[in-house]
Amino acid sequence: MNDYAGQHEVVSENMTSQITAELTRFVQELKQERKSHFHDGRKAQQNIETFWKQLEASKRRFERDCKEADRAQQYFEKMDADINVTKADVEKARQQAQTRHQMAEDSKGEYSSILQKFNHEQREHYHTHIPNIFQKIQEMEERRIVRIGECMKTYAEVDRQVIPIIGKCLDGITKAAESIDHKNDSQLVIEAFKSGFEPPGDIDFEDFTQPMKRTVSESSLSNSRWDGKSEPKPGSKSKGKLWPFIKKNKLSLKLGGGPEDFSNLPPEQRRKKLQQKVDELNKDIQKEMDQRDALTKMKDVYIKNPQMGDAASVDHKLAELGQNMEKLRLEAQKFEGWLAEVEGRLPVRTEQTRRQSGMYDTQNTSAVNNCAQDRESSPDGSYTEEQSQESEMKVPVTEFDDEFDDEEPLPTIGTCKALYTFEGQNEGTISVTEGEMLYVIEEDKGDGWTRIRRNEDEEGYVPTSYVEVYLDKNAKGAMTYI
Repeated sequence: MNDYAGQHEVVSENMTSQITAELTRFVQELKQERKSHFHDGRKAQQNIETFWKQLEASKRRFERDCKEADRAQQYFEKMDADINVTKADVEKARQQAQTRHQMAEDSKGEYSSILQKFNHEQREHYHTHIPNIFQKIQEMEERRIVRIGECMKTYAEVDRQVIPIIGKCLDGITKAAESIDHKNDSQLVIEAFKSGFEPPGDIDFEDFTQPMKRTVSESSLSNSRWDGKSEPKPGSKSKGKLWPFIKKNKLSLKLGGGPEDFSNLPPEQRRKKLQQKVDELNKDIQKEMDQRDALTKMKDVYIKNPQMGDAASVDHKLAELGQNMEKLRLEAQKFEGWLAEVEGRLPVRTEQTRRQSGMYDTQNTSAVNNCAQDRESSPDGSYTEEQSQESEMKVPVTEFDDEFDDEEPLPTIGTCKALYTFEGQNEGTISVTEGEMLYVIEEDKGDGWTRIRRNEDEEGYVPTSYVEVYLDKNAKGAMTYI
């Protein structure tokens, strides 16, 4: 399923880089080009409208001048026919008529010129400018259609490239589905959630004709539930206690409540919970010990190189870590005692179902088991320890070794790049130059130093802040940091 989802991510990334990015840029170009064409169209329309207004104005002026010239001519003829009008008035009317006729002729010529110009511009507008603009818009749209077709083709190619891998993923899913073993899965669930209770024995016949007290089978489930308590009264509803399907138990498991020793759980579940708690405490102890080792190493460095820091400043933290470790050890011993008590009551199990802890090696695991076996459970569930000092887990402490162990070189857990030049003048350190690539064999444990190797003969510590570390993902507990 992860590989199948990964192929969809590949398709998405390729579509983003090959299609989406190109289309986004192409759409912006089309918007600018479209805007330019529409601007040219509006400009051409405004130009023809301006010529039309000029034509209308010259036409109206020509019409007005013609009417005024006609009236002036009529006035002159009237004055010339009147015998009572003086010769000077007639001459004045004649000149006025000639002036009006001349103005009409000038307006006629201007109107004719503007009309010819308008007709020319109108032909250019409808047969050249506007068709050119529409042709450019059409070409733009055709380019857009072609580009969409190319993108669809690219998408098909991108999808076709991952089809073989997707087919293998689907084959793997089918194979995984066919390999499901429901019987084995059921057995795993049974092993994980089995209670550890012994099946109840036969219930004895209770003869009420005899003056005897009612008893319950010692091997029944109800008897195990009443350990250390008074017997249930006759007539009480204890029959339901014989069966595991009790809502109260389910509720208590869901809520996760109960006493610290998990005594409210069935034996097998109690053992698993206690083992889990012991493993968690052991991990916490190991973590505290790693921090103590790192601080001890830092203190040794400060003692040998006072200019790098004050060794006394680490003492308080070391004392605090010692107290925390002692508390965790006492807590682990308490849970180990309860665990030993539960394992003593449970039936013998096969080696495959025995608890295993990956925290420590065989020697440490044996020490924990011997510690648990040395304890003696008291009737009230408590335990005593004969030798508390010997029962503590012995975890070897890695001391700061200036003379690196040459018997078995440490494995490489990653690489690093020197950010700055460091002169390793002190014992146990190594000199590096800026930009140099080296191997990491021990990561920083909180003391500010990383152990690196240049070759088989040169290795040592450098300040962690001087290098950029790249730990291998497959290395145990590896973390990539700078």
